[in-house]
Amino acid sequence: MIFLVNLARVVFAPLLGEFITFFEVNRATVGFVATLVWLGSATLRIPTGWILTRVPRHYVVLGTGVILILASTLTASAQSIEMLMVGAASMGLASGAYFVAANPLVSELYPERVGRAMGIHGTASALAAVTVAPFVTLVLAVGPEIVTRYGFVSASWQLVFVCIGLAAAIVTVALFLTARSTDLPAAGASDRDLLEAVRKEWRIILTGIVILGFTGFVWQGVFNFYELYMETKGLPPATARNMLTVVFGAGVPAFFVSGRLADRLPRVPYILSVLTAFVASLLVLTQTTGFVALLVVTAIIGYVMHSLFPALDAYLLDTLPDESRGSAYSVYSFGMMIFQASGSGVVGYLTDVGYSFDQVFVGFALGLGVVVTGLVVFQRTGRIPN
Repeated sequence: MIFLVNLARVVFAPLLGEFITFFEVNRATVGFVATLVWLGSATLRIPTGWILTRVPRHYVVLGTGVILILASTLTASAQSIEMLMVGAASMGLASGAYFVAANPLVSELYPERVGRAMGIHGTASALAAVTVAPFVTLVLAVGPEIVTRYGFVSASWQLVFVCIGLAAAIVTVALFLTARSTDLPAAGASDRDLLEAVRKEWRIILTGIVILGFTGFVWQGVFNFYELYMETKGLPPATARNMLTVVFGAGVPAFFVSGRLADRLPRVPYILSVLTAFVASLLVLTQTTGFVALLVVTAIIGYVMHSLFPALDAYLLDTLPDESRGSAYSVYSFGMMIFQASGSGVVGYLTDVGYSFDQVFVGFALGLGVVVTGLVVFQRTGRIPN
């Protein structure tokens, strides 16, 4: 299920060029479409946290499968940029509700190995991101013949969302059957007051929002425009699109390894080290040219960024107590997602008004460097919860 909900979030990135051509719009507009996916992902996070105080987590996960089926159908039928925007936001809704419900569930299924469990869960998510570029490339290659022969969609890119919807239907049924035969944990049974959870755990919630909110803002802008950015570096369109595969491919071992490291290393220093490496690798990327060099730096930045996700989830979910885990995690998820969602829209706007991608990303990296420096100071003075 996480494979599909993450595919639904990242699939817009390699399709931005298709949207520009099909709807005859500019970069800022398609950047806003990508932003809406992540705003949609943020919208249901706090309501889902409240629902989790009354409904078992696996019921909510099943509900996200239904949302994804409906959202895929809506997006596949889009004939205007406005309808595409609605579809994009709807695709995001499914992922937001899923992560709020599923991440605490996974951590409670394996309480003695939270980092490892989140690493495996995240690896499935990363596999979706790895396959998105070749998946889109394949669909766009065979799409014209299918559109001509069957005519149930008007453009090849719409077939991408038809495939996601069909897969979501199959996986939702499979998950329902699996949940019926599984002895599920009751660790969240005492989590019944969302506001009280926020009052008690606001420090760790705020820490998570600052870390992933700022970093995610930068990352949204980078990966959603990665294909177009690589073209400005001189790579052919097909090569540029599949550089996304390298970015997300590096995330597969990153999730797997970083989840285990999070169980073995002091978590806050490890997280801050990952953030520092991300800032450095982004600065190096802006100064890099040539296919081989770009390939290497792309793999490094993909590995570093994806190392952050399981480490931060393990830190939050293992630190939060049973009686507030789901509620507090939902508020953290909402806060960091709202902040980071605008990253691609900002990049689209800045590049439309004349700034180069390199200039924008250097500015992003320097700004994030200031945030990381502040976090290091807070950590050294004992102000970040451990």
